[in-house]
Amino acid sequence: MPYKKLTTELKNLISQEEDRQNTQLQLIPSENHVSKDVREAVGSVLMNKYSEGAAGKRYYQGNHIIDDIEFLVKKAALDLFDLDPNQWGVIVQAATGSIANLAVTTGLLETGSRVLSMHLYDGGHLSHGWKLPDGKKVTISSKLFESYFYMVDPDTQRFDYGKVQKRAEEVQPKMIISGGTAYPRTIDHERMKQIAQSVGAYYLADVAHEAGLIAGKAYPSPFPFADVVTMTTRKTLRGPVGAIIFARKELIGQIESALFPGIQGGPLNHSIAGIGIALAEAMKPEFKDYAAQVIKNAQAMANKLQELGYHVVSGGTDKHLLLLDLRNKEISGTVAALALEKANLIVNKNTVPNDTGKPWNPSGIRLGTPAITTRGMKEQEAEKIALWIHEALENRDETSVLEKIGKAVTELAKKFPIP
Repeated sequence: MPYKKLTTELKNLISQEEDRQNTQLQLIPSENHVSKDVREAVGSVLMNKYSEGAAGKRYYQGNHIIDDIEFLVKKAALDLFDLDPNQWGVIVQAATGSIANLAVTTGLLETGSRVLSMHLYDGGHLSHGWKLPDGKKVTISSKLFESYFYMVDPDTQRFDYGKVQKRAEEVQPKMIISGGTAYPRTIDHERMKQIAQSVGAYYLADVAHEAGLIAGKAYPSPFPFADVVTMTTRKTLRGPVGAIIFARKELIGQIESALFPGIQGGPLNHSIAGIGIALAEAMKPEFKDYAAQVIKNAQAMANKLQELGYHVVSGGTDKHLLLLDLRNKEISGTVAALALEKANLIVNKNTVPNDTGKPWNPSGIRLGTPAITTRGMKEQEAEKIALWIHEALENRDETSVLEKIGKAVTELAKKFPIP
């Protein structure tokens, strides 16, 4: 393909994606809209510099400015979460949350060690050692370590910490991991730490989804209890793609060495700068209002969907996401997600506790409110969106109805432009 044609087509596709984001509503809880300042940092000349190695100990010259940026971002991360630099260390070089988690596990554990984490269908994450129910190891973490899982109570769809304790005693893991992608309730970090201590395990709290809610003081912090905390920066923290690792001072060196040279080469300097801008924005007083509103919107959406007869997993939500089990509506998650996309409502299919569907065609969908809240929407809009979801799913085979809803969604989106 000629250079000019390729360049023109790529620019056109970027423009189309910008238009899509402006005219649709992003309801995937792991998505958000970053500020103009974050975008400028990520698109800056910082991407031209290769900076392999720790800040202040690079393997290439010309990195003194890059060093200053990384030191500044690390300090901002500790400040935002009120952490004592004498007790906590921080790493901002991991390119993604999965890489961050792999750095922690390979840095602190011997290969073959036992790890106990949240079951994927109950809200867990692939990077926590997921393997298929038949035992097939499909993730690098499951291939390096012996993975075991704890599950929600089948009746409440919430964690029974007594059962988690019993499971830990059975498994005797070297690390217990909490957090994931689709557990809508508060995690008791103090209890999880007690369980980990009782079996001599490290406690890793993965707060990839809740990071911004914690920063905004709208959700309980794991820092008083966890040995290590990992988070991504693109979700409720409203930053670019990236991750942050926090660890007790005595552990941080092992994790740093596992990340580089163990897993990753040169870091993404432009993303690190973008993370720094996002951390600065999260320090503003209005960010607390944002974090609180994210939860209010999710709860309003969950309540309305329950009124409409939907099975909201665990009966509601304590944070930014909710999970619908659609088996009582006799709709698969895949069918639901595709129908909603035609109505300009962007969600994702998702497994649910005790799912009888397949991972590629699960029984649920996952919804979240970070992005619509960034646009300025509140409970009234969240309830309206819930009504549209219901109407779209009830008329999932009616193209004209889905198009009508889609036009209404776009009209609302234009009233709440992306910052």
